[in-house]
Amino acid sequence: MSDTVSTAAVKRDRFFDPLEFLARYGTLIALGLLLVFNLIFTRNFATLQTLNVNLTQVCTIVIVAIGMTMVIGTGGIDLSVGSIMAISGALAPLIFLGTILPVSNIGLSVAVAMVAAVAVATMLGLFNGWLVASMRIQPIIATLVLFIAGRGIAQVLTNGNLQVFRVSEFQWIGLGRPFGIPVQVIIMLVMILIAAWVLRRTVFGRQILATGGNEKAAELAGIPVGRVKFAVYAISGFCAGIAGLIVVAINSASDANLVGLGMELDAIAAVAVGGTLLVGGKATIVGTVVGALTIQLVRYTLLANGVPEAAALVVQAAIIVAAVWLQQQGRMR
Repeated sequence: MSDTVSTAAVKRDRFFDPLEFLARYGTLIALGLLLVFNLIFTRNFATLQTLNVNLTQVCTIVIVAIGMTMVIGTGGIDLSVGSIMAISGALAPLIFLGTILPVSNIGLSVAVAMVAAVAVATMLGLFNGWLVASMRIQPIIATLVLFIAGRGIAQVLTNGNLQVFRVSEFQWIGLGRPFGIPVQVIIMLVMILIAAWVLRRTVFGRQILATGGNEKAAELAGIPVGRVKFAVYAISGFCAGIAGLIVVAINSASDANLVGLGMELDAIAAVAVGGTLLVGGKATIVGTVVGALTIQLVRYTLLANGVPEAAALVVQAAIIVAAVWLQQQGRMR
Protein backbone atom coordinates (compact mmCIF):
# COMPACT_ATOMS: atom_id res chain seq x y z
CA MET A 1 0.00 0.00 0.00
CA SER A 2 2.81 2.39 0.88
CA ASP A 3 4.53 1.61 -2.41
CA THR A 4 1.31 2.48 -4.28
CA VAL A 5 0.97 5.80 -2.47
CA SER A 6 4.63 6.60 -3.07
CA THR A 7 4.32 5.86 -6.79
CA ALA A 8 1.19 8.01 -7.08
CA ALA A 9 2.94 10.87 -5.28
CA VAL A 10 5.87 10.64 -7.67
CA LYS A 11 3.49 10.73 -10.64
CA ARG A 12 1.73 13.79 -9.21
CA ASP A 13 5.07 15.50 -8.69
CA ARG A 14 6.08 14.75 -12.25
CA PHE A 15 2.76 15.93 -13.61
CA PHE A 16 3.08 19.31 -11.92
CA ASP A 17 6.81 19.71 -12.56
CA PRO A 18 7.17 23.42 -13.48
CA LEU A 19 10.19 22.85 -15.73
CA GLU A 20 8.38 20.15 -17.68
CA PHE A 21 5.34 22.42 -17.94
CA LEU A 22 7.48 25.30 -19.25
CA ALA A 23 9.26 23.00 -21.69
CA ARG A 24 5.88 22.05 -23.13
CA TYR A 25 3.96 25.33 -22.99
CA GLY A 26 6.57 28.03 -22.38
CA THR A 27 6.63 29.35 -25.95
CA LEU A 28 2.85 29.63 -26.08
CA ILE A 29 2.84 31.45 -22.74
CA ALA A 30 5.57 33.80 -23.96
CA LEU A 31 3.57 34.57 -27.11
CA GLY A 32 0.51 35.36 -25.03
CA LEU A 33 2.47 37.65 -22.71
CA LEU A 34 3.98 39.47 -25.69
CA LEU A 35 0.54 40.06 -27.16
CA VAL A 36 -0.76 41.43 -23.87
CA PHE A 37 2.29 43.66 -23.41
CA ASN A 38 1.97 45.13 -26.89
CA LEU A 39 -1.76 45.69 -26.56
CA ILE A 40 -1.10 47.72 -23.40
CA PHE A 41 2.18 49.53 -24.12
CA THR A 42 2.86 49.58 -27.88
CA ARG A 43 1.15 52.34 -29.82
CA ASN A 44 -0.92 51.33 -32.85
CA PHE A 45 -0.34 47.63 -32.20
CA ALA A 46 -3.98 46.62 -32.53
CA THR A 47 -4.28 47.81 -36.14
CA LEU A 48 -4.59 46.00 -39.46
CA GLN A 49 -1.42 47.68 -40.66
CA THR A 50 0.63 46.24 -37.79
CA LEU A 51 -0.94 42.82 -38.29
CA ASN A 52 -0.14 42.98 -42.00
CA VAL A 53 3.50 43.98 -41.35
CA ASN A 54 4.08 41.15 -38.89
CA LEU A 55 2.34 38.54 -41.02
CA THR A 56 4.28 39.58 -44.12
CA GLN A 57 7.58 39.32 -42.27
CA VAL A 58 6.83 36.02 -40.58
CA CYS A 59 5.39 34.15 -43.60
CA THR A 60 8.70 33.36 -45.29
CA ILE A 61 10.23 32.31 -41.95
CA VAL A 62 7.36 29.89 -41.32
CA ILE A 63 7.47 28.47 -44.86
CA VAL A 64 11.21 27.79 -44.64
CA ALA A 65 10.88 26.54 -41.05
CA ILE A 66 8.30 23.94 -42.16
CA GLY A 67 10.95 22.21 -44.26
CA MET A 68 13.54 22.75 -41.53
CA THR A 69 11.25 21.05 -39.00
CA MET A 70 11.13 17.89 -41.08
CA VAL A 71 14.89 17.90 -41.60
CA ILE A 72 15.58 18.39 -37.89
CA GLY A 73 13.00 15.72 -37.12
CA THR A 74 15.34 13.20 -38.79
CA GLY A 75 18.26 14.47 -36.71
CA GLY A 76 19.65 16.64 -39.52
CA ILE A 77 20.09 20.34 -40.20
CA ASP A 78 19.91 22.49 -43.34
CA LEU A 79 22.17 25.53 -43.49
CA SER A 80 21.61 26.05 -47.22
CA VAL A 81 18.01 27.35 -47.23
CA GLY A 82 18.99 31.03 -47.45
CA SER A 83 21.27 30.40 -50.43
CA ILE A 84 18.62 28.26 -52.13
CA MET A 85 16.19 31.16 -51.69
CA ALA A 86 18.72 33.42 -53.42
CA ILE A 87 19.02 31.00 -56.37
CA SER A 88 15.26 30.66 -56.72
CA GLY A 89 14.80 34.42 -56.45
CA ALA A 90 17.52 35.04 -59.04
CA LEU A 91 16.39 32.41 -61.56
CA ALA A 92 12.70 33.35 -61.82
CA PRO A 93 13.25 36.97 -63.06
CA LEU A 94 15.85 35.75 -65.54
CA ILE A 95 13.14 33.64 -67.15
CA PHE A 96 10.11 35.95 -67.15
CA LEU A 97 12.17 39.03 -68.09
CA GLY A 98 13.46 37.19 -71.15
CA THR A 99 17.13 37.22 -70.17
CA ILE A 100 17.48 33.48 -70.82
CA LEU A 101 14.85 33.03 -73.54
CA PRO A 102 12.72 35.56 -75.46
CA VAL A 103 9.35 36.28 -73.85
CA SER A 104 6.32 35.79 -76.11
CA ASN A 105 3.61 35.43 -73.48
CA ILE A 106 4.25 37.02 -70.11
CA GLY A 107 1.69 34.85 -68.28
CA LEU A 108 3.23 31.65 -69.61
CA SER A 109 6.74 32.93 -68.89
CA VAL A 110 5.84 33.71 -65.29
CA ALA A 111 4.33 30.24 -64.83
CA VAL A 112 7.44 28.61 -66.31
CA ALA A 113 9.67 30.84 -64.15
CA MET A 114 7.89 29.86 -60.95
CA VAL A 115 7.86 26.15 -61.71
CA ALA A 116 11.48 26.13 -62.88
CA ALA A 117 12.75 28.11 -59.89
CA VAL A 118 11.00 25.86 -57.36
CA ALA A 119 12.06 22.74 -59.27
CA VAL A 120 15.71 23.81 -59.19
CA ALA A 121 15.40 24.58 -55.46
CA THR A 122 13.95 21.10 -54.89
CA MET A 123 16.79 19.52 -56.87
CA LEU A 124 19.30 21.40 -54.74
CA GLY A 125 17.55 19.96 -51.69
CA LEU A 126 17.92 16.51 -53.26
CA PHE A 127 21.62 17.22 -53.69
CA ASN A 128 21.84 17.90 -49.95
CA GLY A 129 19.96 14.67 -49.32
CA TRP A 130 22.38 12.76 -51.54
CA LEU A 131 25.36 14.11 -49.62
CA VAL A 132 23.75 13.18 -46.29
CA ALA A 133 22.11 9.84 -47.16
CA SER A 134 24.39 8.38 -49.81
CA MET A 135 27.76 9.98 -49.12
CA ARG A 136 27.24 9.75 -45.33
CA ILE A 137 28.46 13.32 -44.81
CA GLN A 138 27.35 15.00 -41.60
CA PRO A 139 24.34 17.25 -42.34
CA ILE A 140 25.98 20.42 -41.02
CA ILE A 141 28.95 19.89 -43.38
CA ALA A 142 26.87 18.66 -46.32
CA THR A 143 24.55 21.67 -46.30
CA LEU A 144 27.43 24.04 -45.65
CA VAL A 145 28.48 23.31 -49.25
CA LEU A 146 25.43 25.06 -50.70
CA PHE A 147 25.40 27.62 -47.91
CA ILE A 148 28.70 28.86 -49.33
CA ALA A 149 28.41 27.97 -53.02
CA GLY A 150 24.70 28.62 -53.45
CA ARG A 151 24.87 32.36 -53.00
CA GLY A 152 27.83 32.44 -55.36
CA ILE A 153 25.71 30.59 -57.94
CA ALA A 154 22.95 33.19 -57.53
CA GLN A 155 25.47 35.99 -58.01
CA VAL A 156 26.87 34.35 -61.14
CA LEU A 157 23.36 33.93 -62.58
CA THR A 158 22.70 37.67 -62.21
CA ASN A 159 26.29 38.87 -62.80
CA GLY A 160 25.98 40.44 -59.36
CA ASN A 161 23.37 42.90 -60.67
CA LEU A 162 20.11 43.92 -59.03
CA GLN A 163 17.13 42.70 -61.08
CA VAL A 164 14.31 45.23 -60.85
CA PHE A 165 10.93 44.43 -62.40
CA ARG A 166 7.29 45.48 -62.56
CA VAL A 167 5.47 42.33 -63.60
CA SER A 168 2.11 42.07 -61.87
CA GLU A 169 1.57 38.49 -63.05
CA PHE A 170 4.56 37.47 -60.92
CA GLN A 171 4.26 39.97 -58.10
CA TRP A 172 0.83 38.69 -57.05
CA ILE A 173 2.57 35.96 -55.03
CA GLY A 174 4.00 38.65 -52.75
CA LEU A 175 1.65 41.59 -53.17
CA GLY A 176 -1.72 40.04 -54.05
CA ARG A 177 -4.61 40.50 -51.61
CA PRO A 178 -7.58 38.26 -52.52
CA PHE A 179 -10.45 39.08 -50.15
CA GLY A 180 -8.00 41.34 -48.31
CA ILE A 181 -5.77 38.42 -47.31
CA PRO A 182 -2.11 38.48 -48.47
CA VAL A 183 -1.38 35.66 -50.92
CA GLN A 184 1.71 34.61 -48.98
CA VAL A 185 -0.42 34.14 -45.86
CA ILE A 186 -2.73 31.82 -47.79
CA ILE A 187 0.27 29.87 -49.09
CA MET A 188 1.70 29.67 -45.58
CA LEU A 189 -1.57 28.38 -44.08
CA VAL A 190 -1.96 25.72 -46.78
CA MET A 191 1.61 24.53 -46.25
CA ILE A 192 1.12 24.44 -42.46
CA LEU A 193 -1.99 22.28 -42.79
CA ILE A 194 -0.34 19.88 -45.25
CA ALA A 195 2.87 19.56 -43.22
CA ALA A 196 1.01 19.07 -39.92
CA TRP A 197 -1.14 16.37 -41.51
CA VAL A 198 1.92 14.62 -42.97
CA LEU A 199 3.76 14.55 -39.65
CA ARG A 200 0.79 13.47 -37.54
CA ARG A 201 -1.27 11.26 -39.82
CA THR A 202 0.96 9.54 -42.39
CA VAL A 203 3.45 6.70 -42.45
CA PHE A 204 6.06 9.08 -43.83
CA GLY A 205 5.63 11.34 -40.81
CA ARG A 206 6.21 8.43 -38.45
CA GLN A 207 9.24 7.39 -40.48
CA ILE A 208 10.72 10.88 -40.08
CA LEU A 209 10.44 10.70 -36.30
CA ALA A 210 11.67 7.12 -36.15
CA THR A 211 14.73 8.04 -38.22
CA GLY A 212 15.54 10.92 -35.90
CA GLY A 213 14.79 8.96 -32.74
CA ASN A 214 17.06 6.01 -33.48
CA GLU A 215 18.37 5.61 -37.00
CA LYS A 216 19.81 2.12 -36.47
CA ALA A 217 16.59 0.84 -34.94
CA ALA A 218 14.61 2.42 -37.78
CA GLU A 219 16.76 0.60 -40.35
CA LEU A 220 16.30 -2.72 -38.52
CA ALA A 221 12.54 -2.08 -38.52
CA GLY A 222 12.59 -1.83 -42.30
CA ILE A 223 12.23 1.93 -42.62
CA PRO A 224 13.97 3.25 -45.77
CA VAL A 225 16.09 5.76 -43.85
CA GLY A 226 18.01 6.89 -46.94
CA ARG A 227 14.84 7.71 -48.87
CA VAL A 228 13.37 9.51 -45.88
CA LYS A 229 16.44 11.75 -45.70
CA PHE A 230 16.33 12.40 -49.46
CA ALA A 231 12.67 13.39 -49.10
CA VAL A 232 13.03 15.79 -46.16
CA TYR A 233 15.93 17.67 -47.75
CA ALA A 234 13.98 17.90 -51.01
CA ILE A 235 11.00 19.29 -49.06
CA SER A 236 13.31 21.81 -47.38
CA GLY A 237 14.61 22.93 -50.78
CA PHE A 238 11.04 23.17 -52.11
CA CYS A 239 9.98 25.37 -49.18
CA ALA A 240 13.05 27.59 -49.62
CA GLY A 241 12.29 27.93 -53.34
CA ILE A 242 8.76 29.18 -52.66
CA ALA A 243 10.01 31.57 -49.98
CA GLY A 244 12.58 32.98 -52.41
CA LEU A 245 9.85 33.78 -54.95
CA ILE A 246 7.75 35.51 -52.29
CA VAL A 247 10.65 37.69 -51.09
CA VAL A 248 11.61 38.98 -54.55
CA ALA A 249 7.95 39.53 -55.44
CA ILE A 250 7.42 41.66 -52.31
CA ASN A 251 10.56 43.71 -53.04
CA SER A 252 9.87 43.97 -56.80
CA ALA A 253 13.56 43.18 -57.19
CA SER A 254 16.00 40.31 -56.86
CA ASP A 255 19.29 40.90 -55.08
CA ALA A 256 21.44 37.76 -54.92
CA ASN A 257 23.43 39.29 -52.09
CA LEU A 258 20.46 39.82 -49.78
CA VAL A 259 17.63 37.40 -50.62
CA GLY A 260 17.46 34.78 -47.89
CA LEU A 261 20.39 36.23 -45.97
CA GLY A 262 20.28 34.82 -42.43
CA MET A 263 17.09 32.86 -43.11
CA GLU A 264 18.68 29.58 -42.05
CA LEU A 265 19.21 31.04 -38.57
CA ASP A 266 15.66 32.37 -38.31
CA ALA A 267 14.24 29.02 -39.41
CA ILE A 268 16.36 26.99 -36.99
CA ALA A 269 15.47 29.42 -34.20
CA ALA A 270 11.74 29.04 -34.93
CA VAL A 271 12.05 25.25 -34.86
CA ALA A 272 14.07 25.23 -31.62
CA VAL A 273 11.87 27.74 -29.79
CA GLY A 274 8.78 25.88 -30.99
CA GLY A 275 9.75 22.68 -29.18
CA THR A 276 11.19 20.44 -31.90
CA LEU A 277 14.18 18.59 -30.49
CA LEU A 278 17.36 19.53 -32.33
CA VAL A 279 18.66 15.98 -31.89
CA GLY A 280 15.70 14.58 -33.83
CA GLY A 281 12.91 12.17 -32.94
CA LYS A 282 10.30 14.83 -32.21
CA ALA A 283 8.83 17.47 -34.50
CA THR A 284 5.85 19.79 -34.25
CA ILE A 285 4.69 22.06 -37.05
CA VAL A 286 2.29 23.95 -34.80
CA GLY A 287 5.14 24.54 -32.35
CA THR A 288 7.33 25.82 -35.17
CA VAL A 289 4.64 28.31 -36.19
CA VAL A 290 4.29 29.49 -32.58
CA GLY A 291 8.08 29.75 -32.34
CA ALA A 292 8.29 31.84 -35.52
CA LEU A 293 5.49 34.13 -34.33
CA THR A 294 7.18 34.54 -30.94
CA ILE A 295 10.55 35.45 -32.45
CA GLN A 296 8.92 37.89 -34.87
CA LEU A 297 6.87 39.50 -32.09
CA VAL A 298 9.92 39.81 -29.83
CA ARG A 299 11.77 41.58 -32.63
CA TYR A 300 8.82 43.86 -33.37
CA THR A 301 8.23 44.64 -29.67
CA LEU A 302 11.82 45.66 -29.04
CA LEU A 303 12.13 47.78 -32.18
CA ALA A 304 8.72 49.40 -31.69
CA ASN A 305 9.74 50.42 -28.18
CA GLY A 306 13.04 51.99 -29.19
CA VAL A 307 15.43 49.12 -28.48
CA PRO A 308 18.32 49.04 -31.02
CA GLU A 309 18.31 46.17 -33.50
CA ALA A 310 21.65 44.89 -32.21
CA ALA A 311 20.13 44.50 -28.74
CA ALA A 312 17.10 42.80 -30.26
CA LEU A 313 19.39 40.17 -31.80
CA VAL A 314 20.99 39.54 -28.40
CA VAL A 315 17.55 39.05 -26.83
CA GLN A 316 16.59 36.69 -29.64
CA ALA A 317 19.73 34.63 -29.03
CA ALA A 318 18.95 34.49 -25.30
CA ILE A 319 15.45 33.21 -26.05
CA ILE A 320 16.87 30.42 -28.20
CA VAL A 321 19.31 29.38 -25.46
CA ALA A 322 16.51 29.40 -22.89
CA ALA A 323 14.23 27.33 -25.15
CA VAL A 324 16.90 24.69 -25.78
CA TRP A 325 17.72 24.53 -22.06
CA LEU A 326 14.06 24.03 -21.15
CA GLN A 327 13.80 21.27 -23.76
CA GLN A 328 16.74 19.48 -22.19
CA GLN A 329 15.29 19.83 -18.70
CA GLY A 330 11.95 18.52 -19.90
CA ARG A 331 13.58 15.47 -21.50
CA MET A 332 15.61 14.73 -18.38
CA ARG A 333 12.39 14.64 -16.34
